[in-house]
Amino acid sequence: MVDFTLNGRPVSLDGLDDKPLLWVLREDLGTLGPKYGCGVAQCGACRVLIDGQSTPSCVTLAGSLQGAEIVTVEGLADPEGRLSYLQQAWLDEQVPQCGFCQPGFLIAATDLLSRNPSPTDDEIDEAITNICRCGTYPRIRRAIHRAAAARPVA
Repeated sequence: MVDFTLNGRPVSLDGLDDKPLLWVLREDLGTLGPKYGCGVAQCGACRVLIDGQSTPSCVTLAGSLQGAEIVTVEGLADPEGRLSYLQQAWLDEQVPQCGFCQPGFLIAATDLLSRNPSPTDDEIDEAITNICRCGTYPRIRRAIHRAAAARPVA
């Protein structure tokens, strides 16, 4: 039995020792935001936050997640459904083209902004190595800068 939290809700599942988290999320829990891209943790389409850190779910065994807090793109909005600053900036900058990779980018950018509230373009490029076949990188950078500017100062 593995117990963890997914997008603020408790989850208990059996028989997950050798099953990648990506497939647990998609097949067992119906959470379709994380996508299968490469299966070897290179493209970023499957990224989720595990205890606040952007992690490829395609190579993370679900059986290793006892007590973890997992957040997918579906969990970035608040409980009332209001978008995060980053999600709103994503829409304002019209980032998605085909949209396939965008959940992974949103997760990676959320992690980056939690560690660096005002990243430079170089810091964005270094921290976010996800692949976008549509080439929306300039809009992604603009959206991250917009979100950083819109966040309230703590």
